[in-house]
Amino acid sequence: MSTRSLSSRFHVSLPTRSIFAVPDGAGVGIECHSGSVWLTLDRDPRDIVLSPGERFESAEHRRVLVSALEASCITISDAPPAAMPVHRRSPWRLLPLGLSPA
Repeated sequence: MSTRSLSSRFHVSLPTRSIFAVPDGAGVGIECHSGSVWLTLDRDPRDIVLSPGERFESAEHRRVLVSALEASCITISDAPPAAMPVHRRSPWRLLPLGLSPA
Protein backbone atom coordinates (compact mmCIF):
# COMPACT_ATOMS: atom_id res chain seq x y z
CA MET A 1 0.00 0.00 0.00
CA SER A 2 1.36 3.38 -0.98
CA THR A 3 1.56 6.22 1.52
CA ARG A 4 1.91 8.76 -1.26
CA SER A 5 -0.11 11.90 -0.68
CA LEU A 6 -2.82 12.77 -3.19
CA SER A 7 -3.35 16.40 -4.05
CA SER A 8 -5.17 18.59 -6.52
CA ARG A 9 -4.14 21.88 -8.04
CA PHE A 10 -5.82 24.44 -10.27
CA HIS A 11 -5.27 27.96 -11.57
CA VAL A 12 -7.69 30.85 -11.10
CA SER A 13 -7.69 34.15 -13.00
CA LEU A 14 -9.17 36.98 -10.95
CA PRO A 15 -10.27 40.32 -12.40
CA THR A 16 -9.50 43.45 -10.35
CA ARG A 17 -11.58 43.66 -7.12
CA SER A 18 -12.96 40.12 -7.46
CA ILE A 19 -13.04 37.75 -4.49
CA PHE A 20 -12.37 34.01 -4.38
CA ALA A 21 -13.48 32.08 -1.27
CA VAL A 22 -11.75 29.03 0.22
CA PRO A 23 -14.18 27.69 2.87
CA ASP A 24 -11.50 25.72 4.79
CA GLY A 25 -7.92 26.90 4.31
CA ALA A 26 -6.24 24.14 6.36
CA GLY A 27 -3.50 22.71 4.17
CA VAL A 28 -4.52 24.67 1.09
CA GLY A 29 -1.69 26.55 -0.60
CA ILE A 30 -2.29 29.82 -2.45
CA GLU A 31 0.42 31.04 -4.82
CA CYS A 32 0.38 34.30 -6.75
CA HIS A 33 1.70 34.14 -10.33
CA SER A 34 0.74 37.60 -11.54
CA GLY A 35 -0.90 40.70 -10.14
CA SER A 36 -1.40 41.13 -6.41
CA VAL A 37 -3.87 39.53 -3.99
CA TRP A 38 -4.89 40.28 -0.41
CA LEU A 39 -5.75 37.30 1.81
CA THR A 40 -8.16 37.60 4.72
CA LEU A 41 -8.61 34.73 7.17
CA ASP A 42 -11.62 34.60 9.49
CA ARG A 43 -10.71 35.81 13.00
CA ASP A 44 -7.11 36.60 12.01
CA PRO A 45 -5.88 40.20 12.38
CA ARG A 46 -3.03 39.85 9.84
CA ASP A 47 -3.00 41.51 6.45
CA ILE A 48 -1.44 39.08 3.97
CA VAL A 49 -0.60 40.44 0.53
CA LEU A 50 0.94 38.17 -2.10
CA SER A 51 2.91 39.42 -5.10
CA PRO A 52 4.10 37.25 -8.00
CA GLY A 53 6.20 34.32 -6.77
CA GLU A 54 4.88 34.46 -3.19
CA ARG A 55 2.92 31.63 -1.54
CA PHE A 56 0.75 31.28 1.57
CA GLU A 57 -0.33 28.09 3.33
CA SER A 58 -2.34 27.84 6.53
CA ALA A 59 -2.65 24.92 8.92
CA GLU A 60 -5.75 26.37 10.57
CA HIS A 61 -9.35 25.56 9.70
CA ARG A 62 -10.49 29.06 8.72
CA ARG A 63 -12.21 30.54 5.70
CA VAL A 64 -9.81 32.40 3.41
CA LEU A 65 -10.96 35.21 1.14
CA VAL A 66 -8.61 36.03 -1.75
CA SER A 67 -9.21 39.59 -3.01
CA ALA A 68 -7.60 40.68 -6.27
CA LEU A 69 -6.01 44.10 -5.81
CA GLU A 70 -5.39 44.06 -9.58
CA ALA A 71 -5.98 41.49 -12.33
CA SER A 72 -4.23 38.40 -10.94
CA CYS A 73 -3.54 34.73 -11.57
CA ILE A 74 -3.22 32.38 -8.60
CA THR A 75 -2.75 28.65 -8.10
CA ILE A 76 -4.73 26.82 -5.43
CA SER A 77 -3.18 23.57 -4.27
CA ASP A 78 -4.41 21.06 -1.76
CA ALA A 79 -1.82 19.57 0.57
CA PRO A 80 -2.92 17.36 3.46
CA PRO A 81 -2.54 18.91 6.92
CA ALA A 82 -0.08 16.99 9.10
CA ALA A 83 -2.85 15.81 11.44
CA MET A 84 -5.05 14.30 8.69
CA PRO A 85 -4.41 10.63 7.77
CA VAL A 86 -3.57 10.20 4.09
CA HIS A 87 -5.85 7.16 3.65
CA ARG A 88 -8.92 9.24 4.52
CA ARG A 89 -8.16 11.99 1.98
CA SER A 90 -9.78 12.44 -1.37
CA PRO A 91 -7.82 13.99 -4.23
CA TRP A 92 -10.98 16.02 -4.94
CA ARG A 93 -11.31 17.63 -1.48
CA LEU A 94 -11.33 21.12 -2.97
CA LEU A 95 -14.42 20.53 -5.13
CA PRO A 96 -16.93 19.48 -2.41
CA LEU A 97 -15.83 22.38 -0.22
CA GLY A 98 -17.44 24.76 -2.70
CA LEU A 99 -14.36 26.56 -3.96
CA SER A 100 -15.69 29.12 -6.34
CA PRO A 101 -15.57 32.82 -7.02
CA ALA A 102 -17.30 34.54 -4.12
